[in-house]
Amino acid sequence: MIYLDNAASTRLDDEVLTAMLPYLKENFGNAQSQHAAGRACANAISAARDKIAALAGCRADEVYFVSGGTEAGNTALKGVCATHKKGHLVLSSIEHASVYESASDMKKLGFDVTFVEPEKDGAVLAENIANAMRADTIFCAVMAANNETGVIQPVEEIGKICRERGVFFYTDCVQTAAYLPMPVRHADGMGFSAHKFYGPKGTGALILKKGSKVFRLISGGMQEMGFRGGTVNTAAIVGMAAAYEKTCLERDKTNAYIKGLRDAFLKRVLSEVEGTRLNGDLNKMLPSLANISFDGCDGENILFLLDLKGICVSTGAACSAGAVSPSDTLISMGCDLKSAKSSIRFSFGKHNTEAEVEEVVGALKFAVQKIRNN
Repeated sequence: MIYLDNAASTRLDDEVLTAMLPYLKENFGNAQSQHAAGRACANAISAARDKIAALAGCRADEVYFVSGGTEAGNTALKGVCATHKKGHLVLSSIEHASVYESASDMKKLGFDVTFVEPEKDGAVLAENIANAMRADTIFCAVMAANNETGVIQPVEEIGKICRERGVFFYTDCVQTAAYLPMPVRHADGMGFSAHKFYGPKGTGALILKKGSKVFRLISGGMQEMGFRGGTVNTAAIVGMAAAYEKTCLERDKTNAYIKGLRDAFLKRVLSEVEGTRLNGDLNKMLPSLANISFDGCDGENILFLLDLKGICVSTGAACSAGAVSPSDTLISMGCDLKSAKSSIRFSFGKHNTEAEVEEVVGALKFAVQKIRNN
């Protein structure tokens, strides 16, 4: 199998699994328990929190363990709304569904929501975010980088605007945690998921700046400093900390390697396959992603033919009632319907090789030609 869907999930590192195993077998206690077995897990979680905070550049008591980026975004947005009871929200139109749909939920409860479109290069302009704000704006969300195009967003400029206006700024860092430093200086809330940087699925973190007024989403016990009820997954949290530490230590080397693979792949596809276009500005992208449209093709058909060859990619489209719809992100960037439906997202990771790039280019050329000839 050749796996080029690392933006969806990554393979668990062997070192991370090794770090997790003791907490799946020997140290299996509940971290809330007062006996030795519980204290062993509580100490491991505390150490993981300290490690992630140090790597991210924030305080340990600003790190809350959650189930992943979806819960982080829901908690931040709905938690801010719960403290204000009414108000106006500003989001980019290219947010992850968890944030976008959370805003839609709040709209049904009486909150006003404004969605700001990106430019054709995939970036959301800070001035457009500023122009969308009102006197009653309480929350703003612009993801650190888009999950379909990989285009990095100007969170520093947007964060400054939000600070000046007293607006809570949340940025989804799910796609950037593996490749960029956490923007703790620019945002009030940040969320990320371990499985995007070779850690376990089902765990992540929400970083909330001290003093932020966010109401908890999950009530229960006193876990996570009383902010998020539910028995914590000690093994997954230990694994996330180990994965994030390795990611940060190896970031520069890994980024350069992945970018080399992505750029070599992109150069060949755009030059050797007619009717292809890169969606988004390459100069603003993460090193791992390439979203390409193929004229005269349906992305689902390309995906299917590559899958038959053992190659895993993504269309970036959502399925609803069995009907595949085009990417809202690409449509909001100005792509026409056919171009959006013909797109494929290729996302590279540290386990990919030059030989795999060669094989995928060949398989892709065959698939595109087959579809166009039918």
